Amino acid sequence: MVIWSEPAKADLRSIHDFIAHDSRYYAKKVVQDIREKMYCLEDLPKIGKRVPELNDDNVREVSLYSYRIVYEVKNQAIFVLAVVHQRRDLKGDDVPREL
Repeated sequence: MVIWSEPAKADLRSIHDFIAHDSRYYAKKVVQDIREKMYCLEDLPKIGKRVPELNDDNVREVSLYSYRIVYEVKNQAIFVLAVVHQRRDLKGDDVPREL
């Protein structure tokens, strides 16, 4: 099961709003593609690579377009923690983990 944290949902809304300034179609498509990418992980949750900034084997990431989708595998569930642009420096405090 994939569970989206509130901060990750806010990240998706921000991404949508930013892209929508140029194209509502592509804003919707990017957000939809990110969501679909995460639901594909239900069968293979550890397919993503470890997030080097967090140094936790259960916190992983997959990339899509220019975004890093950070998630945690916990108790047979996938918790989406954040969606961040690849150019952004990611720090441990940038990924809320209280679910």
